[in-house]
Parts: sequence; structure tokens; C-alpha cells
Amino acid sequence: MEFHKELGNKLIEWGASFVGFSNVEKKLPENLKKLKYAITIGVRLSDFIIEQIEDKPTYTYFHHYRTVNTLIDQITLKGQLFIQDRGYKALGVPASQTVNDVEDAYSGIFPHKTAAVMAGLGWIGKSGLFISNQYGPRVRLGTILTDISVPAVNNIQKPLCGSCKECVVNCPAMAITGALWEEGCERSLIIDAKACSDYMKEKFKHIGRGSVCGICIKVCPKGLNYI
Repeated sequence: MEFHKELGNKLIEWGASFVGFSNVEKKLPENLKKLKYAITIGVRLSDFIIEQIEDKPTYTYFHHYRTVNTLIDQITLKGQLFIQDRGYKALGVPASQTVNDVEDAYSGIFPHKTAAVMAGLGWIGKSGLFISNQYGPRVRLGTILTDISVPAVNNIQKPLCGSCKECVVNCPAMAITGALWEEGCERSLIIDAKACSDYMKEKFKHIGRGSVCGICIKVCPKGLNYI
């Protein structure tokens, strides 16, 4: 069996809902350039838990969000070690981590959405969320960067949001501009990440550190289509 198929099967076996491959060399910072291939994994969120969200995050959703992130980190770690055992280099990008030494204070070492979009698995919605072709925004993403050659799709989809503005009008932080994403555009044109973060800290700090409201996930029709 070809390696990428063997690895893909393992990632699904370990808990991923879907897997994709892309070449992200041009999107990487200099210190990661050697790991030009990205393996994307997605884990589907619980529809039942998301449907319980009304005008604020629930304690159950907050726990579910963090638990899924932990699962993703476990899957990407296993994938990283699986690749390493074959004599190649790999790095599992943390599922949810912000770092302070980059230009955008609300970013990680590499954006999962970039690899997922380049793998042809979906698009970036008006909410700034990744919209999966299978499950809408009701997913969490993980990424493994590696130097082992995998078949790279690199089929970037245009947003299929159309005239829908459900996430825009329902965002309690009023952080979503309603603009359509285009490749290479700044995130600030789509969403004010600071406004979103500040609102969560002010209103929902009692629920948990780093809480996210999930309203834009719940209201998106692309997610409702798969319930």
C-alpha cells in the first residue's frame, strides 16, 4: 500500500473524520520550509452539543471544544511518530495554540485552515471559519507538516457563502465584517480577532479560559445541512 494511503487509514483509525494532503511550501515561515507537505485531519464536532448553544457558549461546548483539541493533538502526534519511524521529519502543529512572537497575536505557528483549503477539503467562510465540504463549520482541524512526499491536491475553492449573512448578524461581538474571503487576503478583512477574543474574555470568562461562543458555527446553514 502507498504510504499516504496507509497513513490516511491510520489517522482515520485514530479518530480523524477526514484527511487531506497539500503542498504548503510557499505559505510556510522560513524555519519550517523543509517541511513543505501538509497532512490535514478534521474531527467532526457533536451536532447535539452545538445545537444547545443559544446566545452564549455552554459549559458542555467549552469542554467538548477542548476535548476535541486534545484528541487532534493525540492523532497528529501519532502521525508525526509514524512518519518519523519511516525515517522522515514531521511536526504536529498544535490544534489550538497562539504564540506571542508572530506579527498577528492571535495566530499559531501555522494556520490549519490554509492547509485544509489547499487540500480541497472546503473553504473559508464569512465567519473566518473553515467550512468543510462534508460537515460545514462543525469541525476542528489539525495539521502535520512533513518532508515526506504526499500527493498534493492544492485545489483552492472559492467561498460558497453567497449572500448568506447568518454568522454576521448573529455574532454577539460584531466582529464579522461580511466580506468574502479571497486567497492572500488579510484575516482582518474578514473578522476582527481581537474584538472576538475581548468579548469572550469580558462576557464568558467564568465558563473557562479561552472560551469560544460557537454561535457562528451553530447558525451556519452549511453545518445545518448535515444534521
